[in-house]
Amino acid sequence: MTKVLVLYYSSYGHIEQMADAIAEGARAGGAEVDIRRVAETAPADVVKAAGFKADSAHPEIEGPDALAGYDAIVVGAPTRYGRMPSQMAAFWDTTGGLWMKGALVGKVGGAFTSTASQHGGQETTLFSIITNLLHHGMTIVGLDYGFQGQMGVDAVKGGTPYGASTIADGDGSRQPSQVELDGARYQGKRIAQTATKLA
Repeated sequence: MTKVLVLYYSSYGHIEQMADAIAEGARAGGAEVDIRRVAETAPADVVKAAGFKADSAHPEIEGPDALAGYDAIVVGAPTRYGRMPSQMAAFWDTTGGLWMKGALVGKVGGAFTSTASQHGGQETTLFSIITNLLHHGMTIVGLDYGFQGQMGVDAVKGGTPYGASTIADGDGSRQPSQVELDGARYQGKRIAQTATKLA
């Protein structure tokens, strides 16, 4: 059975919700799915002052070598000034040994994100994640336009061809909408199906 890892970092829970939806879609695509988070690297006083979500239903990833055991890896992180946050970047900076061995070459990858505003750097953040995956030789699957929910301007909504996304508002009060979660499910399913075809 195809094995999919959903790897994420979430400050306020938005990306955690999207990770669960990606996983639902991947399971619907016939895959066995694990959800893991990367370690919080911000100082404890910053985490407390910013009100970061401290609890999670998902364990931390065991380390970079765990990536090699999956057929597909879907990476989610919020934006920090139009790029992935340092917590996720720090994890990928530890994957040099995997890169040297070509351990991820030929695997399927994807990305998802969250921003405070509609133009808050979703696409550049997705590319900052995707760049790492491409350097590892992975085949990227985005949120293609087969998912029509990302079309139109009738409501505030995330969704880009580069990956599923949500919009949290500046105070984090807006939660992922049904359309955004459906986009994540769609992308997760497509990633699982693609990984199965390439296996």
